[in-house]
Amino acid sequence: MFSVIFPGQGSQIVGMGKEFYDNFDLVKDLFKEADETLNFSLSKLILDGPKEELNLTANTQPGIFLISYSIFNVVKNEFNINLNNAKYFAGHSLGEYSALSCAGYLSFTDTLRILRIRGDAMQNSVPKGQGGMVAVLGSTVEKIEELLKINEQKFQAQIANDNSEGQIVLSGKNKDLDDLIKTLKNSSIKNIKLPVSAPFHCSLMSNATKILSEELNKLNFKVSENKLISNVTAQEIKDNEELKDLLIKQIENRVRWRESVINMIKNDINHFIEIGPGKVLSGLVKRINRDVKIDAINNQEDIKNLKI
Repeated sequence: MFSVIFPGQGSQIVGMGKEFYDNFDLVKDLFKEADETLNFSLSKLILDGPKEELNLTANTQPGIFLISYSIFNVVKNEFNINLNNAKYFAGHSLGEYSALSCAGYLSFTDTLRILRIRGDAMQNSVPKGQGGMVAVLGSTVEKIEELLKINEQKFQAQIANDNSEGQIVLSGKNKDLDDLIKTLKNSSIKNIKLPVSAPFHCSLMSNATKILSEELNKLNFKVSENKLISNVTAQEIKDNEELKDLLIKQIENRVRWRESVINMIKNDINHFIEIGPGKVLSGLVKRINRDVKIDAINNQEDIKNLKI
């Protein structure tokens, strides 16, 4: 059985999806519809840059979704491969929105609009330069949780992403992260300060939670037979009410990607198909379990080689 997975922020590059845009009218139409929906040329930003503007969260989020949605529809409509036969749909952070839209829970235009709002709200939750993220390599969630508890009087930080075996990301205010980095170094734990402009998936995102809560409640979620895995619980989402609630909670809560993949494998998934720019999730899945089959779809050749 297979699962379709969708990447989050960090997978973007200028020119992503160009091969699909150049070769399929379906993709050109989606790019045009995205520009009209958002009232600015997202397509030009994706195809031509500049990189600095594409990397702004309010642009990155709808941009990555547009590429993921375009590739999904090329696979389905141009190559007649029915990805809706997947047992599960899942995505990493903003990728969860790509998953729910491709799985039929939310329209293409509604997803674009909510991701533009989500990206803007997350970017502006904390003043620029005050918050950030640190990747911790070669440790375990249990060890990092213990380290945070022991040092809670000294600094405040939260686990934002539990990505894979040995890759954890923490969020917090930069002054706290500086103390965290010193503590990690003293414990000989390898870490990297990430080039991000905000501390995602932690309590500092509370303003974004308020905004998203209001906006998500305006949306019309559809009924779909496809099953979604939640970032917040790493479990299958039961219904649309729970889906909405978990999307709101997702802003401040840990992305439980490692647990999500483990739980899908426990439920008979032996093949993961990554739909979107890059191969970030494929790498994470490989670190979690080397025995499963993984395909990342970045061009037409990848689709021709896809066997499900």
